[in-house]
Amino acid sequence: MSVLVRGLAIPLVAGAACVLGFAPFYWWPVPIAAFAVLFHVFDRSGSPRQAALSGFAFGLGYFLAGVSWIYVSLHEFGGMPMILAAIATFLVCAYCAIFPAATGWGAVRWGGQRTGPRLMLMSAGYVGLEWFRGWFLSGFPWLTLGTSQVPSSPLAGFAPLIGPYGTSLTVTLAAALACAFFQNTALAAARYRILAAIAVLFVAGGVAKGVAWTEPSGPPVTIALLQGNVPQSLKWRDEVRVKTLLDYRDMVYAAQARIVVLPETAFPAFFDELPPEYLASLRDDARRTGKDILLGAVERDARKGRDFDYYNSVLNLTDPAQKSYRKRHLVPFGEYIPPGFKWILQWLHIPLSDFAIPTEEPKVVTAAGRRFGVAICYEDIFGEEVIVVLPDAEILLNVSNDAWFGRSLAADQHLQASQMRALETGRWMVRSTNTGVTAAIDERGQVLRQLPQFTKGTLVESVTPRSGTTPYVRWGNYAALLLVAAILAAAWRAVRR
Repeated sequence: MSVLVRGLAIPLVAGAACVLGFAPFYWWPVPIAAFAVLFHVFDRSGSPRQAALSGFAFGLGYFLAGVSWIYVSLHEFGGMPMILAAIATFLVCAYCAIFPAATGWGAVRWGGQRTGPRLMLMSAGYVGLEWFRGWFLSGFPWLTLGTSQVPSSPLAGFAPLIGPYGTSLTVTLAAALACAFFQNTALAAARYRILAAIAVLFVAGGVAKGVAWTEPSGPPVTIALLQGNVPQSLKWRDEVRVKTLLDYRDMVYAAQARIVVLPETAFPAFFDELPPEYLASLRDDARRTGKDILLGAVERDARKGRDFDYYNSVLNLTDPAQKSYRKRHLVPFGEYIPPGFKWILQWLHIPLSDFAIPTEEPKVVTAAGRRFGVAICYEDIFGEEVIVVLPDAEILLNVSNDAWFGRSLAADQHLQASQMRALETGRWMVRSTNTGVTAAIDERGQVLRQLPQFTKGTLVESVTPRSGTTPYVRWGNYAALLLVAAILAAAWRAVRR
């Protein structure tokens, strides 16, 4: 087999196949097999440079197949010219591909000549760099490997223990063991030990999956999740504004629930510019029917002079005295322009691309006596940020507008990230979105009900508030990083011996 096919084509295809492990496919064994192929290619590489090229090809396949929806947001809704949007999307994917490339380079450069230490470096090295990708330059932890195991894989049982990166580590360990099994054909005893190690890994995950880490903290509460299905290309047009306001008012009136949730930036106007009589009508209905209304809105605070600070917020419309939750982790180029990139605005036309970051610490939002941990859109792919309000929060809430990504994989992948947040915290997660996926997810990461995408509708679900603390809520990512460091140290010692 030529070096080109073995070193580039096979990793490229294996990387693209990894996306099948994520929503909407949920084929969780595929990423394990794909990484086993990648590790085999790394181990057979003749040099660190060759391993790096193989890792880069794998990463390109992984991210071009998985996050090509970036092109949709930049070109179709951001107005960026087609060529520039394609180049920008490729550059983002190429940046993400650097991390598996660095994994291969480091494993071959420092892993010695034996397969065992090399596989240990590959497994732990990839996860360490994945964590770095989720943190560096504000972070982009999309398609975190561990998320592919939620909710059906036995390995998903590790999520409440060691979080998303710890679950990623179990995937790479399973892949490394599978790679070792097929390469150690000479020693039958070694193969039996490898099979036993794989069995222990999956059995341990299955046992952990059966543990109830949290418990109900009160009776169920009915929550209505609204999905307005307002096309992104029309949302901010004046002729659509009145219809949007009236449609949402009718949906609030019709909702038979104790709590009603409207999605991210539901109304195409600043909150302080909404007609007072319109807000009064919503509050009157809430008082009459006993509802609490949680609303995704754009707030603004006056600065010195005529300028304003804008905030992407969730507020309790029926309790004006309660402080709103304001989004803390903004999307680069979508909600803020990084320093030095103002020039990109001549091609990128996204409304409200200059949000401010609040200075106050995040707090729960209360509705119907229940405490909600809120994440707005992109924030719920950061597990370490969601757990900041735990164990105080009893229910997790995500409001989103994934209309920016059209009919791509983005909304389903985002849903699976919410499933991971529910599983690792032992809390229900409810999602209200503009075009989908609006859903109710229980504490085990299972989607109990969801609305079809790109339809207007209301999902009503009886949600159980929960209390208690999972190990991940207590330790955050530290446990996973300690495991990564321990495996790297053991590999280094083995190489030196």
